[in-house]
Amino acid sequence: MHVLDLLQSDSLGLTLLWGEDTLLGQDISGVTATDLEDPGRFLGPGELVLSGLVWWSEGDLAKADRFVAALAGAGATALLAGEETHGRVPDALVAACRAHRVPIVAVPARTSFRAVTEAVYLRHWGDLSRRPTRTFALPENVRGELSRLLEGGAGAAELLDRSCAHLGRVSGYLLTASGRTVARTPSAPVLPAERAVAVSGREGIALGIEAESSPYDAWRLFLPDPDAAPPRVLHEIAEVFARYRDGQNRRAAQARAAGQELIALLEEPGPADPGALEEALSAAGLPAGGGYRALAATSGEALAEALEHLDGVPYAAGRTAAVLYEDPDAGTGPADRLRSLWPLLRACGGPEADLRLGAGARTGRADGAEGLRASLSQARFALTATDQEVPVRAVEQLGTLAELLAGVPPEVRQVFGARTLGALGDGMLRETLEVFLANNCSWARTAEALHLHVNTVHYRIERVQVLTGRDLSRLDHKLDLYAALRCL
Repeated sequence: MHVLDLLQSDSLGLTLLWGEDTLLGQDISGVTATDLEDPGRFLGPGELVLSGLVWWSEGDLAKADRFVAALAGAGATALLAGEETHGRVPDALVAACRAHRVPIVAVPARTSFRAVTEAVYLRHWGDLSRRPTRTFALPENVRGELSRLLEGGAGAAELLDRSCAHLGRVSGYLLTASGRTVARTPSAPVLPAERAVAVSGREGIALGIEAESSPYDAWRLFLPDPDAAPPRVLHEIAEVFARYRDGQNRRAAQARAAGQELIALLEEPGPADPGALEEALSAAGLPAGGGYRALAATSGEALAEALEHLDGVPYAAGRTAAVLYEDPDAGTGPADRLRSLWPLLRACGGPEADLRLGAGARTGRADGAEGLRASLSQARFALTATDQEVPVRAVEQLGTLAELLAGVPPEVRQVFGARTLGALGDGMLRETLEVFLANNCSWARTAEALHLHVNTVHYRIERVQVLTGRDLSRLDHKLDLYAALRCL
C-alpha cells in the first residue's frame, strides 16, 4: 500500500501538495492520527500521519518545522493534513514538508480520517488476497471473502461464521478476558461468562487477538475442539479479527467522547439546559425520557467492559463514569447484574488493581437533568463507600450510619474523629465509651463487660462528658460520639 494508491481513490478526494514519485511509492506500515506538536515518540517507520492541525497557529513557522522534523525523524511516509480546522493547509507547513522531504496531502473537510484509515487497512487485506496461496493456510477464496466482508462492514458474528465455515460445523467463540461473548458460530451453545472464563484458558484451543485492549476486554478466539483447525489457520483468522478490532476501537473512542460530553454537561454548575441534555443524551445513543442511572468506577476500562456484558442495555460511558438506561418495567436492574459480574473483572485486573464501582439512584422520567445530576453525585459518593470487601455499592445500600460515614473522605473523617475524641486519648476512657454505647448506655451491662464496678463506669463516663463537651443523656450527643468512634 502506497500514498499513490490513496491519491487515486476518487471517494477520498485527496490532493497532493508536495511529494516526489520515489517518496510517494514507499510502503505504508500503518496509520496514526495525532494533533500533538511533537508526535515523534509515538510514530513508527513507514506510518502515515493524519493531523487535523489543531496544534497550528498562524505565523509560527518554527512550530511547523518542529512538527514535520519529528515526522521525518520517525520515518513517516507522508502527512495527510485536514482542511476542516483552518479552511486550507498552511503554506508554511507545505514548505516545511518540502524542506524535510515528507510528502504532504490535503484531506478535504468532507472526508473523515476514519475513511482514510479504513482505506489503508482494507487495501492491506486486498494485497494479502493476491499473494500466492502457498504462503497461507486459509484457502484463497476464504481470504478473499473475509476481505470483502471487512470492507463491507460485516459484524463479528458473520466474520466468525465465515472464517469457520470451511472447517465444517465447528463451534467457535470470540470471547473477552472477562468472559463476554463477542460472537459465536451458529452451532456453538450459549456460554455464560463464568463458564467462558474457566474454559477458554483450560479446554479446547484459545488464541489471543493482537489488538489494542485493556486487561478486561482483550479478545481471544476459542474453539472447544482442540483438533478443529490447524494452528496456522487459527492465526490467520485471529489476524482478521485484529483488523476488525482496530475499527471497533475507533468507533468505541467516538462513543466514549460522546459519553464524556454528557458527563461533563452534568458536572457543569448552575441549572442544566433541558434542551442541551436531550441533545447530549441523543448524541450518546441513549433513549429520551429515561429511566437512567449514573455509575462511577475507579477504572473506566473495566466499567466499559462491564456495561458491554448487559446485552443491549443502552449506555453512555465517559472516562470513569457512565449513564445507563433502565427500563422501569424490567425485573432485575442492570446495577444488580453489574454486581454479579464484578468478580470476573477483578480477576482480570489482578490482585493489585483497585477496582470498585458505585451506583446512584435510578431517576424517573420526570426528574430531568437535576435528577440525573443527583444520580451522578450519588454514584460518586457510593464509590467512596466501597472497599475491597464490598467493591460494588449502590446508594440505596447505604442503610446504616457506619455505611454512610464510609462514603465521607478519609481525611474528613480523621479530622472529625480527632476533634471530637482527641482529648480522650487511646486508652481506657475511649474503650469505656465504646462499650457503653454498644450496650445502649446501660451502666450495669457496661460494668459487667469491662469487669468494673458500676461506680467506676459512672466516673469514667463523667470524665468522657467533661473532656468531649457532650451530654450522653442527649440522643444527638450520643450520635456525635458514636460517629466519631466510627471515623477513627
